[in-house]
Amino acid sequence: MKKMIILVAACGALMVAAVPAQAAPKNPVSVLKAKLVPGHGVRFTDTVTWSDGTDERGARDSKGAFQFGKKGVTAFDVSMDSGYEQERVISIGKTGYYSGGDLAGLLPEGKTWFKGTGGAIPDSWAQFLNPAEPKTLAALIKNGKSKGSSVTGSITVKELKAVSAWIAAARIDKEHEDIKISYTLTLSSAGLVSRARSSYTVTEDGESNMVTVDSRYTGWGSKVSIKAPDPNTVTTKFR
Repeated sequence: MKKMIILVAACGALMVAAVPAQAAPKNPVSVLKAKLVPGHGVRFTDTVTWSDGTDERGARDSKGAFQFGKKGVTAFDVSMDSGYEQERVISIGKTGYYSGGDLAGLLPEGKTWFKGTGGAIPDSWAQFLNPAEPKTLAALIKNGKSKGSSVTGSITVKELKAVSAWIAAARIDKEHEDIKISYTLTLSSAGLVSRARSSYTVTEDGESNMVTVDSRYTGWGSKVSIKAPDPNTVTTKFR
């Protein structure tokens, strides 16, 4: 009988050892921080749609890249196409370079870039959420509910300002701080954000419109080098 008990115990131990250990869930913020290597970054595309409640239209498509420093985004380059005009913004540190759109007819002859302040979202049709910022990503996960590979929630512009350099440097008026942004993040098997979909409603002249931005992120940690435009094409003055 003792031999039988020992044999059963031994078999039980073998069965337990044969079951593979379940990997601990990846912490997206920790995974992101490991990717923040100078000279590397991530590429993205944005699709912006606009709706007045009855009609929905494509407003703009964008594509670009973020370049990383040790703590987060240090530069970005984004090209925007609304179908009737093209714009491009290059931001390095706190300096921004702007080209195309309405600026095209305002710059001196031979100049194609205007130099000003940068470091923030290029305009109100860009993706307000920046999942390449650790503090921002942490706040989005905290505010949202996780289910499988998705995180769904909402956050106000004011709350974003407190954690996001991308928003804080945009100088958004206080009257817009109460705007609530609904979002869904999709995480890859590596624990990185592969998609961020956000929407918010803005009211102007008594009319409410919803803006939705659908962003895709690829090449996390790939080499990215963003440089300022040729100085000969840059100006700080208008005609």
